[in-house]
Amino acid sequence: MSENRTDYETATLANGCFWCSEAIFKRLKGVKSVLPGYSGGQVKNPSYEQVCSGRTGHAESIQIKFDPKVIGFEKILDIFWRTHDPTTLNRQGNDVGTQYRSAIFYHDQKQKEVAEKSKSALENEGTYKDPIVTEISPYSDFYVAEDYHKNYYENNQNASYCNFIIDPKVNKLLLKYGNDIKQEYIR
Repeated sequence: MSENRTDYETATLANGCFWCSEAIFKRLKGVKSVLPGYSGGQVKNPSYEQVCSGRTGHAESIQIKFDPKVIGFEKILDIFWRTHDPTTLNRQGNDVGTQYRSAIFYHDQKQKEVAEKSKSALENEGTYKDPIVTEISPYSDFYVAEDYHKNYYENNQNASYCNFIIDPKVNKLLLKYGNDIKQEYIR
């Protein structure tokens, strides 16, 4: 694939800790890149510490560049819904605060429609006993996180957080979506 392609699309999602989200989405066929960062707030160029304070309005997010000919936005959202709890407000597991909220920051009208349809279908399926609280909002800005957050899972394989929180999510992904996973990530 040429690095100068212009037909990639972008998705910006928040579903808890961006270390987990990055580890999950970078394993998918058709995904060119995944960056951890901050989106949905009012502060320009926030630091991790500022976002952790809960006063910036930003959520820990990921920005995904993907090839829609290989993986569609619908499939990305399917994986998004299935790899976090969209019914908990401002919380994912032990991570608590507005920075851990569930959100889809749509980039255009088509993404908005797909996100709303996807959320509605999931609600109608009755997958969750509690209401889905995922925010669907227009994309405005994305600020890339500090370098030490990038590739966190790959760079910190022995860290407790990776072993107890990220590993189970990645293993669940491999079991459910094995055919859609990049071959180099299969252990």
